[in-house]
Amino acid sequence: MRFLLLIFLLVLFPSLAHAGEFKAEFVSASDAVLSNPHDIDLSSDGKYIYASDLGHDRVAVLDAKTLKLVGTIGEKDGLTAPHDANIGPDGKLYVADTGNDRIVIFALNGISGSKVGELSGGFYAPEGVLAHSDRRVYVTGAGSGNIVIYEQGKVVAQAEGLSAPHDVISDGKGSFWVADAGNDRMVLMSRDLKVTMVLQGDAYKFNGPRYHDMTDDGLLIVADKNTHSVKIIGSDGGFRAVIGTGKSGKGPGVFTTPEGVVVRGNDLWLSDSGNNRIVRYRIVR
Repeated sequence: MRFLLLIFLLVLFPSLAHAGEFKAEFVSASDAVLSNPHDIDLSSDGKYIYASDLGHDRVAVLDAKTLKLVGTIGEKDGLTAPHDANIGPDGKLYVADTGNDRIVIFALNGISGSKVGELSGGFYAPEGVLAHSDRRVYVTGAGSGNIVIYEQGKVVAQAEGLSAPHDVISDGKGSFWVADAGNDRMVLMSRDLKVTMVLQGDAYKFNGPRYHDMTDDGLLIVADKNTHSVKIIGSDGGFRAVIGTGKSGKGPGVFTTPEGVVVRGNDLWLSDSGNNRIVRYRIVR
């Protein structure tokens, strides 16, 4: 019976057979100078990590190699419990200012930034934001259970029926992955916000997926908060691998309630949120 079940799973999810192919080696970790950091993004030149430093009501700027804190943004702009930080194609930093029900936009100058605009209306407690190359801004309302699209500062579309949605990222093919955290699933949506794929159930064992990113070759890397792990999904939707023991802790390959994810080439940065730090891994191919 177990043999038949294994064959059945491999037919449905062929990439399960290749789970051992993905490896990520621990490189370094920042000091615990942050407070419950959530999502992160990397500057276009690869020099800086911008981290939503939730407990300090700011965006922290870290040197991407050394993970030393080198600057802060938003402390004088009234940020309250920011959850997401995304650098748009316009070079601006878009911050999900969760406690104030708004998206704050900053013009960046390396390790500093100045507020140049904001978006609000149509959502509550935003926890994810994506400034896309199509000139639209996608916002997840964790408090309102929806995803909203802004164009030229106005809401042009929305989808409801989600539960505490968090991150939203482009798949590079015209669709978008959304972490539907309250429903323990990842959802792929088309540009007009129609659901085209759902990752859920025993094959993934998601428990509160939060933020995510994609590698150049289409691997989806998901911080699964309540399993204290980071899960790797193949481009075919099959489960590939997991980083983390499944138990809360601190050290190489161990996390406590991880949240943020950003990947560039073979470099992977993660918010080890419960340990108040950012960690860096190297993907081995």
